[in-house]
Amino acid sequence: MVGRLLGYLCSICGSRYGPDDVIYTCPDDGGNLDVVLDLQAIQADTNPAAIAASAETSIWRYLPLLPVGDPGFWGTPLRTVGWTPLYELRESAQRFGLSRLWLKDDGRNPTASFKDRASAVVVARAREVGADVVITASTGNAGAALAGMAAAARMPAVILAPRSAPPAKIAQLLTFGAQVVLVDGNYDQAFDLSLEAAQAFGWYCRNTGYNPFTAEGKKTAAFEICEQLGSRDGAWRAPQAVFVSVGDGNIISGLHKGFKDLLALGWIESMPRIFGVQSEGSAAIARAFAAGTEDIQPVAADTIADSISVDLPRDGLRALRAATQTGGAYLAVSDQAILKAIVELGREAAVFAEPAGAAAYAGFRAAVDQGLIGESDEVLVLNTGNGLKDVRAAMQATGEADIIEPELTALRRLLAERGLVAGG
Repeated sequence: MVGRLLGYLCSICGSRYGPDDVIYTCPDDGGNLDVVLDLQAIQADTNPAAIAASAETSIWRYLPLLPVGDPGFWGTPLRTVGWTPLYELRESAQRFGLSRLWLKDDGRNPTASFKDRASAVVVARAREVGADVVITASTGNAGAALAGMAAAARMPAVILAPRSAPPAKIAQLLTFGAQVVLVDGNYDQAFDLSLEAAQAFGWYCRNTGYNPFTAEGKKTAAFEICEQLGSRDGAWRAPQAVFVSVGDGNIISGLHKGFKDLLALGWIESMPRIFGVQSEGSAAIARAFAAGTEDIQPVAADTIADSISVDLPRDGLRALRAATQTGGAYLAVSDQAILKAIVELGREAAVFAEPAGAAAYAGFRAAVDQGLIGESDEVLVLNTGNGLKDVRAAMQATGEADIIEPELTALRRLLAERGLVAGG
């Protein structure tokens, strides 16, 4: 609850701030802020058994571990974010020689992406601070999530997106009633413009990483993973390795924060190794990891995975540390590997992933090939978005469907060529 918010901690200089001292980033160096909660009070007031007894099947079952109060709006999509399915891929685990392999599908969220988690918490916070309008910059998913959650909470939303964003994502933004502005530039330019607009017009800004409450929403995925993998006696447990795609870096930093909270509470016994996966065409953090430095330099991003296409990651330092502090790593994968992973996830897991979500699976495949994952490892891959977000990329991955004349002989001939029936 709000009373458990002790303040904020700068990820760069380590300065501490009270709950009312700052809103977004460190005033001294612009560093991203970690939300600091009163974990002792949380530990005294709740436990895994109490959460298991909750009637909520959403991120709000973890309300005692969040820095916001109950947002209300029962019976709306705002109350149905999270508690997404976790599938065990037994045949794939056997093929890769692993102990166990799971896929968590966050494409099943209300607006079809992981970003709903952050937007739901940010909208709750916006209402608490009396904001009239919420704004964000987005390549599509974060904007759709904010537009959807704002619509559920009856709040006006302004979304700045690069002109190159996939049409399906823009359609979502418009359908939810947001004021959508396409910027004739890239995501980073839209991001900077949204900060200027928020300051000029007094709006509440959701921007990834810039707003400390985004990571608080995203950490709920770590809670779900550990609860869903828990034993029948109610004990939670973490996988040994987690793979997640990385753009701005806020999802991976949020996951890391969630696992750290659970360790501090004593609800899990160990921290998983966290692996960040970037496209080779947008690999600023992966390059820094490979160079052994925390000095993340911008790149000229160019990748089919628009959701993780970023020149300069806005939560890069915490994202980098999510891997370095857990014994994980960063991997960069090609667009071709991402397209291949879309098909593999569809056929092996029956999950339709957008390119950014499939990138995590491509990174997992690369880690297996490089010997970063052992036979005894229990691995979880996180899909962050539904493939309907970018149908054009899916068609590029699968190829076009066959076309025939409406005659049985033509159908038989085609099926015979495909080995589905005998004869020609």
